[in-house]
Amino acid sequence: AEPGTEALSGTEAGALLLCEPAGPVYTSGLRGGLTPEETTRLRALGAEVRTTGRGGLATFHGPGQLLCHPVLDLRRLGLRLRTHVAALEGCAVRLCELQNLRGARAGPPPYTGVWLGERKICAIGVRCGRHITSHGLALNCSTDLVWFDHIVPCGLVGTGVTSLSEELQRHVTVDEVIPPFLDAFKETYKCTLISENSS
Repeated sequence: AEPGTEALSGTEAGALLLCEPAGPVYTSGLRGGLTPEETTRLRALGAEVRTTGRGGLATFHGPGQLLCHPVLDLRRLGLRLRTHVAALEGCAVRLCELQNLRGARAGPPPYTGVWLGERKICAIGVRCGRHITSHGLALNCSTDLVWFDHIVPCGLVGTGVTSLSEELQRHVTVDEVIPPFLDAFKETYKCTLISENSS
């Protein structure tokens, strides 16, 4: 995500929000993804169901997942929206490489996200209004993948999901991957991050 000529160096371009969701929560995007009957069924499992303003269809969020929501002014970074999405994918691919998972790759639409073979390890769903982004990515670290069995993740029939823990055959926590993820973000976006920890 090379900043364009219009990028303003040395200026604040936004914020990067990271968290691990308490969940379980199913979300649907602007294109829908869940019928009223499916919503009732998912709530009966003990999950929340929410409609969001991001792109994409239905997905799951829960413990063991790293959520990254960049709130960025794309004009200040000199980025187009598609370049921003590709940069988010690049961050997740780089994190996988740092975890010695060499086969990670970004998929073309409608397979947006990061994949290991036919299994998605990171979902991407972004919103952009007046050049300001919201939402972002969800990377499965030690997520209970059974929750994905109750939906068609991202509307992609015949594909699966995976996690860092599944691929590395050890328990990988969100806290463990945050430092290398931040390194990958800084490297990809060519930016400086200032920590403002919040309770």
